[in-house]
Amino acid sequence: MFMSPAQKAKNWEDRARLYLKAEIKRADITYEELAKRLKAHGFEESAASIANKLSRGTFAATFFLAVAAAIGIAAIQLEDL
Repeated sequence: MFMSPAQKAKNWEDRARLYLKAEIKRADITYEELAKRLKAHGFEESAASIANKLSRGTFAATFFLAVAAAIGIAAIQLEDL
């Protein structure tokens, strides 16, 4: 099946969004707790801004990596996305 570049990008956005949401849930932390942890990584986020980013699925790679670090993910395998 042919996918346009926009469809391919949306697919990656969805995969990254779903991965982070699952890992946050697995870590059993709230968005409020995540916001506190992100401060240690230089990010000023609120629970609402985190929820909005994860709902949209559009966020910078730096946000993705900071969330991964904040919840203790040591390694990310592309096949997990």
